[in-house]
Amino acid sequence: MSIRLDWQDLPMDVRAAVQDHAGPVIGAESASVGRNSAFAATLTTQDGLVFCKGGRSDGPQAVMHRNEAAVNPFLPEELAPHLLWRVEQDGWLLLGFQYVAGRHADLSPGSPDLPLVAAAIKKISDITPPPVPQRAIADHWQTALGNGATSEWAERAPQYMCGSTLVHSDLNPLNILVADAAHVVDWAWWRTGAAWIDPAFVVVRLVAEGHQPSHAEEWAAQFDGFREAPSKAITAFAASLVCLWERKFADTDTTKAARRWAEHRCG
Repeated sequence: MSIRLDWQDLPMDVRAAVQDHAGPVIGAESASVGRNSAFAATLTTQDGLVFCKGGRSDGPQAVMHRNEAAVNPFLPEELAPHLLWRVEQDGWLLLGFQYVAGRHADLSPGSPDLPLVAAAIKKISDITPPPVPQRAIADHWQTALGNGATSEWAERAPQYMCGSTLVHSDLNPLNILVADAAHVVDWAWWRTGAAWIDPAFVVVRLVAEGHQPSHAEEWAAQFDGFREAPSKAITAFAASLVCLWERKFADTDTTKAARRWAEHRCG
């Protein structure tokens, strides 16, 4: 992503269109994290705070923002911020969300956030996904792996990922805001698939935060989908994460955690 724009960097007519929905903006604080939006900021208006994100409507990020807008009506407000309005003006697409206060989730061993995160994951698995075609994560995974799978285990992953459960697919601490409950944000990558997939994604994050792989799997076993999944499905998924992430993020803590988990599974 290029350098994130400030509120005053947006074209005047785009800012006017936002204010037609949100009211006069008297302050704007750009988000310090995230990489999927050219503009992302908390706007202070006369009626309170609104979180606004978006980018060029003809750019590669627009697909992600449209994905997020499509799934939002299906998400309960106690789980995810409600989409308040959508602006398309002069080649820009901006989404305005209910502001949710909170800090990023702590996934370290013994964290009091872990039960709240578990409750959020269970809520996600109970949601009926929107009837949007071509959102199967198995197909996406197969395309992403292509012919570059580095092991037989990685090649097998897509065949185990089919299902009809809503999958967030990016449950990292930056996308989970914790206050009295855990709220899940940034739904740009939602898909449909097997019920074990979101818990499995969190296993990697737990390992990255200091959990032993076996303990992380024990935590994930509280979810029926993960507990009942074929062992070889989880092993194949762990191997495929290493394959995919090493291509672009080889030296990150998360990729190192994926390697540790895959080695644990294949050891």
